[in-house]
Amino acid sequence: MSEQTLNAPKGDILVIDDTPENLALLSNLLAEKGYKVRSVTKGSAGLRGSQAAPPDLILLDIRMPEMDGYEVCQRLKADNRTRDIPVIFISALGEVIDKVKAFSIGGVDYITKPFQVEEVFARIDTHLTLRKLQKQLQTQNTQLQQEIGDRIAAQEKFAKAFRSSPSPIAILTLDKGRFLEVNPSFLKLSGYTQTEIIGRTPAELKLEIGIADRDLWVQNLQEKGAIHNQEFEIRTKSGEIRTVLLSIERIELGGIPCSLNSINDITEYKRMENEFISLVSHELRTPMNSLIGSLDLLGTGQLGALTERGQQILQIAIANSERLIRLVNDILDLERMKSGMIALQKVRCNAADLAIASVRTMQFMADKEGILLQCEAISVDFWADADRLVQTLTNLLSNAIKFSPSGQTVWLRVIVRADSLEFQVEDRGRGIPTEQLQRIFEPFQQVDASDSRQKRGTGLGLAICRHIIEQHEGRIWAESILQEGSIFRILLPLSS
Repeated sequence: MSEQTLNAPKGDILVIDDTPENLALLSNLLAEKGYKVRSVTKGSAGLRGSQAAPPDLILLDIRMPEMDGYEVCQRLKADNRTRDIPVIFISALGEVIDKVKAFSIGGVDYITKPFQVEEVFARIDTHLTLRKLQKQLQTQNTQLQQEIGDRIAAQEKFAKAFRSSPSPIAILTLDKGRFLEVNPSFLKLSGYTQTEIIGRTPAELKLEIGIADRDLWVQNLQEKGAIHNQEFEIRTKSGEIRTVLLSIERIELGGIPCSLNSINDITEYKRMENEFISLVSHELRTPMNSLIGSLDLLGTGQLGALTERGQQILQIAIANSERLIRLVNDILDLERMKSGMIALQKVRCNAADLAIASVRTMQFMADKEGILLQCEAISVDFWADADRLVQTLTNLLSNAIKFSPSGQTVWLRVIVRADSLEFQVEDRGRGIPTEQLQRIFEPFQQVDASDSRQKRGTGLGLAICRHIIEQHEGRIWAESILQEGSIFRILLPLSS
């Protein structure tokens, strides 16, 4: 505590009394107790002093010439500058004091002469404390009013920006994911009315497509506070599929955890991108097939013998050409799926048969890499496109084998869960970072950029798997722990 604070007076007191002896006595008593004291003998002088420098408390004699204490008090309370100063009346013992009038015009207490010193100090201390608390409360109220005003202004500014934003925006509760508010741009994009949306979830409206695990999104949002530019698809009320970039921020409304969802519709951009990729892919496939044919012919020796080094270079050229062909084919396959050109051919399938067929297809690759394949399948019938599901399972098994150390085991399991069927592909590989668990299902997204070269992948396999599963009205997602392994899960409806 500073010396200045220690020496600060306990309070500023103004004494108004026409008797000099009383003034001197009170001034000395109060000064000895550490109060700053001002004293005047006339009511008019007390009014001027109070207005010029308002004290913390006023001791006011009732019986004074020219202007008595009652009138002084009334004038003090009528002035905004002095109305909140506590006034303690002073009266002589035996003097008739109109207590009702004293309190009704604003007095807070009274003391009698001759003074009882301890009583005087007790009453002064009490009312100075109350005055101090009152000032603190007024300050807090002023700050609160300012904060409320600032918040209202911010809310009005946000509401205006929310309503007029050309970008679709929606506010949802974080726990249940129910719509609380949407702006006109969101209604225009989705095709729904506000009445149809508010209080419902995207799942109930069948609005969102391709969100593998909403719980994971919520977990990431709670941990990081925001998710930026996640690409996925939504289905409008009319059934149209739109591709969007979604950014989410965690906010609170009235103490309720919510998510602020901002959407950027990139459907047209994606269409142009896909058309470009499809065009380039078609233009590449014909010369690449011709190139591979020429390289194969060169490898037969019909055009002349090659040295051992030449054969090595030729094999590298053939391998790279085949990889480019796979890439082009995967691009075309993915584009046809996204555009709806590939329709599912659903038949009655047996889950165990599909799992066993997938394992047999990948057995040669597993043996070559020193990986043990284990199949744990329940025999259960369901409706699906058998070829497409085998394509998905073999792709997942291929990835698991590629990223597992030699000597490890890869499992393919089939589990029945109530009205759904779950396929699991589990490995003990290097794992996938949490922030990449969503992105790996996007085209050309890989955990390590070098994987496309070292593992001979195209970066499109999981994107194709996702589209196949979504066409089956199912879900596919991944769970992983770094350096311990990953589990890819597929959940499909058992009913047709």
